[in-house]
Amino acid sequence: MKKICIFSFSLLLFSYSSLLAYSTVPKDFVNELVSEAISKLADKNLNKDQKSAFIENVALEYVDINALGLYTLGELRKSSSEDDISNYQNAFEKYFLKSLTSRLTDYSSSKFEVLGYDKKSANYTIVNSIVTPSDGGPKIKIDWRIYTKNSDRPLIRDLIVEGLSLARTQKEEFSSILNSNNNNIKILINKLNEFVKN
Repeated sequence: MKKICIFSFSLLLFSYSSLLAYSTVPKDFVNELVSEAISKLADKNLNKDQKSAFIENVALEYVDINALGLYTLGELRKSSSEDDISNYQNAFEKYFLKSLTSRLTDYSSSKFEVLGYDKKSANYTIVNSIVTPSDGGPKIKIDWRIYTKNSDRPLIRDLIVEGLSLARTQKEEFSSILNSNNNNIKILINKLNEFVKN
């Protein structure tokens, strides 16, 4: 199973102890979130297990995992049974969290800057940012798709890295698995569960 972009999703990580400390203004929310993430991942006083715990708690709080899971399932979400959807959502959440935590050691510190934002509607704002890796690598343009229907609780729904949507990439990967298995959602669920166990 193709891996989700390591660096991009590592930007979602920050301290669980400050879950309520972030601005509800999308551009400030992203800036504060990422600044905290970089600080925590660079903290040598925190071991991998502690950082993993931060990741899981924060992802559950600030990433719209349920919406992301349904999106990546595609049209099959409309024809699947409630039980299958529930089992898929549970498997996807575990898969998503493991995808984040398993990539902690691959992270390297970087300079992060919010460039601007574009309010698409009352429900969505795109926050534009640039990342400059500390190892001298090329700058990376990342746009954050922030769901703002509840203005008091912004949620991350996607990252667009150099024009490539990570949610869409994941959807295409799952679609390939489903197309190869007669759109059997149970097989996709099994593959997600296998990923979590390995």
